[in-house]
Amino acid sequence: MSVQRLQNIAGITIPDSKIATEATELLLEHGTEFIYNHSLRVFLFSSLNGKRKNLAYDEELLYVSSVFHDLGLVPHYSSSDLRFEVDGANAARDFLKSHGIPKEKLQLVWDTIALHTTIGIAEHKENEVALMYSGVGLDVMGEGYEHLSEKNRNEIIQAFPRNDFKNKIIPTFFDGFKNKTETTFGNIKADVCAFMIPNFERKNFCDCILHSPWSE
Repeated sequence: MSVQRLQNIAGITIPDSKIATEATELLLEHGTEFIYNHSLRVFLFSSLNGKRKNLAYDEELLYVSSVFHDLGLVPHYSSSDLRFEVDGANAARDFLKSHGIPKEKLQLVWDTIALHTTIGIAEHKENEVALMYSGVGLDVMGEGYEHLSEKNRNEIIQAFPRNDFKNKIIPTFFDGFKNKTETTFGNIKADVCAFMIPNFERKNFCDCILHSPWSE
């Protein structure tokens, strides 16, 4: 995999601690160049948002969360029955636990990854959770694009190219859970299934209520 491994981009320092470096190696080993570039952009966008808002956050934990946030899509970390966000969160927690990271930090990273697609909740949690949610939203949907300077945007994209991101990200998502589409019930990834599968029938919350085993 041919990727950029830089130390400072757009005024943001990429962590190079032992934990950060080992996390990066796992991303390079089990991920793809496409996911690698996306993950690094997410960290940089998240960090820039934190800097712009003058928020305090743990840079190393935000970096590890960014590195692992989409690894639940790849075969090595994907389970047969859990949401890919939970698979990534579990993988990150196990990785950090092996380094003796305290329980409260393990939970913070787990929440940061597990909630990164949960609109309406993630942005109201701890800074790390809210910032990575914002970084994902900026890279995937352009949320907050107006706050990103042209200089920073160009520097980041040159280092970690998008490479036809708009057209590739939806199939990339789908490949990660096409064997367990039921895990998209109640979350935005059901839209991906509807886009990729002709006549996809979504599970409906109201049907679940009306067809429950209760007699009334």
